[in-house]
Amino acid sequence: MNMHAPSTDRTATVPPASRAGAGGVHGGADGVHTVSTGRTPPVHGAQGGRPTAYDATRDRVERYFDGSATKVWEQLTSDAEVSRIRATVRAGRDRMRAVMLGQLPRDLRGARVLDAGCGTGAGAAALAARGADVVAIDISPRLVEIAARRLPEGLPGQVEFRAGDMLSAELGRFDAVLAMDSLIYYGERDLVAALDALSARSPRLVFTVAPRTPLLMAMWQAGRLFPKSDRSPSMVPHSARRLAARVSGDLRPVERVSSGFYISHCLEVAA
Repeated sequence: MNMHAPSTDRTATVPPASRAGAGGVHGGADGVHTVSTGRTPPVHGAQGGRPTAYDATRDRVERYFDGSATKVWEQLTSDAEVSRIRATVRAGRDRMRAVMLGQLPRDLRGARVLDAGCGTGAGAAALAARGADVVAIDISPRLVEIAARRLPEGLPGQVEFRAGDMLSAELGRFDAVLAMDSLIYYGERDLVAALDALSARSPRLVFTVAPRTPLLMAMWQAGRLFPKSDRSPSMVPHSARRLAARVSGDLRPVERVSSGFYISHCLEVAA
């Protein structure tokens, strides 16, 4: 079952109105976005220190989304024709994105927002359309390049695309953080640490998890029938109640989206 991925680390900017060579990454004439290409130190264990299960999972997800899955995700997140199964995933993701955006004000002018696990950029573009200054980061440099190419010109907000770890303290503070399907591969300990790290830098964190339901697990097992090259790393279902008891801040359920092979639960942590 394919959903989405987190982030790891690169940095340096492409000046507005410039074009990067082989990757085809470009900036709009109005300077609406920049792209990061250098490498910064990785975040270890969600909180820093020695490498942990978080690092191993993050690196595995990076290899998947920057390797065999790039073309799959480029097609899935476009208007191209896809199989019936993938069409349900596409519809579910579109619905979930709308749910998450619905937790934020329509007018985001002056707000700094982190799109943590931006993928091919649909969420970042929607945030910029509301006037937000967006830092859109993903673990996969190849997906970030696609996102930058797809970003419409003339948006009222700004977007800085970066390939890197969404937990990096170098990103600074935000008025809101959105993490759509970018935390679904982490066990409870690493997930709670990641949520605490993100919510410490923003008063509002809207994110998704794979809900712990028999139906989801049955569908995940069926998803293993996909060709091996199309399979994402294993997601880890979570109970919203258990997370609420462990995270810092006030966690509340928002909405569960179920669309064929896509099942995801939107939650929010408020400081």
